[in-house]
This record gives sequence, structure tokens and C-alpha cells, in this order.
Amino acid sequence: MKIPTSPQKPRTSQRTTAVGKEAAVQWTHRHAKDLPPTVLDHSEELLKPAPQDASSGMKRAAEAPSAQDYFDYQRDFFERTVLFWDTLRQRANNMLEHERAGLPPLLDFKYETLLDARSFERSVNYALLRITEIDGHCWDDCVDSDKPPVIIVDPRAGHGPGIGGFKRDSEVGMAMREGHPVYFVIFFPEPALGQTLADVLHVLRRFAEEVALRHPGNPPVLYGNCQAGWALTLLSADCAGLVGPVVLNGSPLSYWAGESGVNPMRLSGGLLGGSWLAHLTADLGNGRFDGAWLAQNFENLKPEKAVWEKYAQLFTNVDSEQARFLEFERWWNGFYFLSREEILAIVENLFIGNQLEQGLFQICQGCTADLRRIRNPIVIFASYGDNIAPPHQALGWIPAVYSDTEDLKRAGQRIVYLTNPHVGHLGIFVSAGVARLEHRAILESLADIEALAPGLYEMKIDNPSGDPDCHKPSFSIRYEPREVEDLKTDYPQEAFERVKQVSTFNEALYRAFVSPWAQALSTPGTAEVLKWLHPMRSSRYLFSEAFNPWMKWVSMMADPLARSRQPLAQHHPLIEREREAAGQVTHALGRLREGRDAAIEQAFRLMFQHPG
Repeated sequence: MKIPTSPQKPRTSQRTTAVGKEAAVQWTHRHAKDLPPTVLDHSEELLKPAPQDASSGMKRAAEAPSAQDYFDYQRDFFERTVLFWDTLRQRANNMLEHERAGLPPLLDFKYETLLDARSFERSVNYALLRITEIDGHCWDDCVDSDKPPVIIVDPRAGHGPGIGGFKRDSEVGMAMREGHPVYFVIFFPEPALGQTLADVLHVLRRFAEEVALRHPGNPPVLYGNCQAGWALTLLSADCAGLVGPVVLNGSPLSYWAGESGVNPMRLSGGLLGGSWLAHLTADLGNGRFDGAWLAQNFENLKPEKAVWEKYAQLFTNVDSEQARFLEFERWWNGFYFLSREEILAIVENLFIGNQLEQGLFQICQGCTADLRRIRNPIVIFASYGDNIAPPHQALGWIPAVYSDTEDLKRAGQRIVYLTNPHVGHLGIFVSAGVARLEHRAILESLADIEALAPGLYEMKIDNPSGDPDCHKPSFSIRYEPREVEDLKTDYPQEAFERVKQVSTFNEALYRAFVSPWAQALSTPGTAEVLKWLHPMRSSRYLFSEAFNPWMKWVSMMADPLARSRQPLAQHHPLIEREREAAGQVTHALGRLREGRDAAIEQAFRLMFQHPG
């Protein structure tokens, strides 16, 4: 895919220059409070604290550590060890507490429930909320009735709702601060029996109709995060004239697209034999698919981040990182379920079938989605640091739907995209800096986008001050025309077609010969046992004193240590050596992961590109 003025996506093995590292550290030190407490998203440099005194740090690093340095480091290491394990204990307790409470949505705003689809004639586990208060200001104090309402939909990708509004500087917070009435679509942990994607889409349409009735003459703006993006594109195709612009944040719509050696997730369906494994997992779950499997797939993309660096950063900076780590992990470890019908439709039609961009996605009997029917403007926000929904997958559907730029113009459509050069997938939704600049800029520009002539545009934000809290005219926005033809990307389409055929064959065999036995042997009891044995849960809750009595002693030691704690300076020579050692482990694990991904690519080529 060729995007004329966008930076190249950095490869995993790139070498960052000394100047670039220094700039990244300085930027992060200024904005550290804005970063999500996770290192799953390309943030090995971002969470490293900046030196408090650069000259002193260089001087001490050149000197050999003294006996006092070793003594101080041993004391500090012991204290951090206790506080680290106590943080994992708190995470386990938070997870169990959240589970006992029924996994409510983690929104940092007051809200009221307008519609609960569980009570509809066709029950669906969705609900429509209205955000009623922000920063102590109620609806009447901060809502401008002349501005269009915003409906924010979070993804059902394993976790619960809330990523778009679990802190003040978020999509919800920015929309409310800009004066937009804000509505939030949530879903509940358990799907309704036999719930289908068609049921979900019909409920989303009813929610959009409800919001439109409350704001006559102001069609609602649809805000879709990640996997919610394809749901909102289907809704837009089905609701011409009912809704306004649709904003797709980190949303993959072209599932076969990607860069060789960089996006291995798109190949996993072929190597696993298609959709039958998801079907088996749902059968063993008594008709439910555990979202913990999707979260585990996310962590497996970059295990050096998920299983090592996240915890190494917490250990090194336990005094400053603990609160943010626990805040994010409360959301990250709340796993929701999908129905068997939903997960099969998603895997078969999207991940393996790639039906959406081809206009073959059948919503229900006699109704097939056609993205050309969308008439409201589309805004696409993607990042080159996103390995879940890279720009190839966020933009690759455009040349599949429109043959060229003139075809797009004849259709009367306006598509605007903007890219971030480095932020990871989760950062698109949770980074406060992104929320205060990119998301605010999108909201402030909705009227300008609707006034654009039909065509494809790249949105450029010129912010000379570098301040993410500024408003127009402190920053300016320009829309540079682009060509649809430049978005075309080369990928082995015939190989993916073979994957689809293999998946269809394997699914037919499984459905006929294995599924009836798996369903007969599954009960609510066995499904619950499998749920709690899942490694994404057991690796967390086993650190609670409810399961591990030794953690009670950790808690008793951590409390007095935290009160009397005197951490070593970040430029202490042994702290710097510790950080270097941790970086070497990260690098080694990264090389192993690169080897794994290369083997996956080679196996895929042998099996599907060159089967002869």
C-alpha cells in the first residue's frame, strides 16, 4: 500500500538513533501521566523514566559501584520485590472483586441506562447509556444542543466495555468537553442464548434511532473502536440518512491485507485449519466462546512485551507505575463471552472469509452488506505502531470497494484518514495525548469534513506548539487529496482463497462428526471449570491470598515498606545495569518471536502459496 506522505511503518528490528531515543525519553517524561500502564504497544522506550540529572548520571555510570552502592541496591531490590508481588496480589483481588460484581462497565463517568436490549422481544446482551456528568458538571451544564450527538461503541474482542471512557482524558471525555451529547453502547458478560450478529446489528440500529429521536435534525456521529468498526460500517450501510459521520479507530476491515513479516496474525486462520477450532472452543464452553482466548492471542503477538517487559517495567518503577498498572489491568483482565453463533460468523466472514470488503457479508436472509451504500462521511484513524489493525487493514478495503478515485467521487462519498506514526493499538483508545489531540481534532472538524467535495483525503494536523490541549486556531487542519489507487496493497489473495476453502471443508467435517459429541459432553459445570482453568485467569487469581496463603505475608510486609520507602535514584549505577539487563532479555525474546513469525510465514507459503 502506498500512502504518499505517511511515514513507513517501522519494522520490529529497526535501530533507533541516539537522537530519536533522547527525544522519545524527553517527550515521555513530560507526558508520562498520559500513557496507559501497559507495555503491550511498542512502548519499551516510552515507559523508561528520564534521568533526573543527565550529567550526574553519566558521571556515576562511568564510576565503579561502591560497597555502599551495593548495599543500597540490595535494600532497594528487596523492597521493590515485595511491592511488586503485592501489586500482583492487588491485581488478583481486583479481578476477583470485579468478577463478583458481575463485570460492570469500567466507565469513569456517571451515566443512565436508556435501553436494555436484554428486555427486547429478541434478547441481546447490549444496552444504551447516556453519559450524564463529567468532572462534576451535569448534562445541562456541558452539552451544546446544536452539536450532533456522539454514539461510542467499544469492541467485543475479549474484554468488557469501557476502553473508550475508563478515564477522563478519553473519547468520552473529549466529546463531552467539546459539548457533544454522548451516548455509550455497552454489552454484558454473557450473551443471550443463540444471539447472532444480525440480532446485534438490529439492536444497534434501534439504539441509533433512539438517539436520533432525542436530537431531531442532528444525525448521531458513530464512533467505533477496533472490532466495533466493522459493526458500525454495517450499520451505516443499513441506515442511510439516519446517522452522520462514522469514525473508525484502529478498525480492521480488510482482513487479508498486511505486510509480510510484520502482520502474522492474518495467517493464523490458515495454520489452525480454519474456523473449526473456534467452533470446538465454543462447544466446550456450552455454547459460549471465552473472550480470554482473544486476549491471549493479543499477548502472543508480542510475548516479549506481555510476559516480560510489562512486568520488568513495573518492577523497576514500582513506585510510580503501580497505580496505572492496576487501573489498566482491571479492564484488561475482565473477560467477556460471545455466543457460538457470533464467533463463527466473525471468524468465517471476517478473519478467514474477508467477506466485508467483497460485499459478500450476509447480515440476515436476503440482506447482504454493501459498503458502497454508505453515504455519510467516513473518518479512519490508524497507526503505524498498531500490529492488530495496521493501516493496510484499516484502509485496504477502499480500493476493493471503489475501483479508482473517480469511482469514489461518482459514488458521492467522502473518506478522510489520518495516521499516527508510533502509537500502539491500545494507545489509539487509551492514550490521553491521542485523546486530547487527534480525537479532539476529529470532533472539531466534523462540519468541515461533511462540507468536503466527494473524494479521498488525508487529514493533517499542524500543531506548532506541540501542546495536545490546544484548540483551533492554535492548531490547524488541512485535507490533502489522495488517490484510491495508491492504497492498493499486494498480498497473496489466491493463498487466502485456499485458506477459505480448507476452512469450509474442515468446518463441515467438524460440524457433522465432532460437534454433536462435544456439545453432548459439555455442561454448565464443565464450561465453568474450563473458564477458571484458562491461563489468562489462573495466572492472575493465583496471586490472591484467597488462593495462595503466602500472599498474606507479602501484604503484611508491603504496607510498612510502602510507608517508609526511599527509592534509589533512577541514575544509580546498579539500577542502570538492571535496566540494561532487562533490555537484553527483551531483545532476546524479541528475536525469538521474530524467528517464530518467520517460521509462520514460511509454513503459510509452503501450505497455501506454493502447495505444489
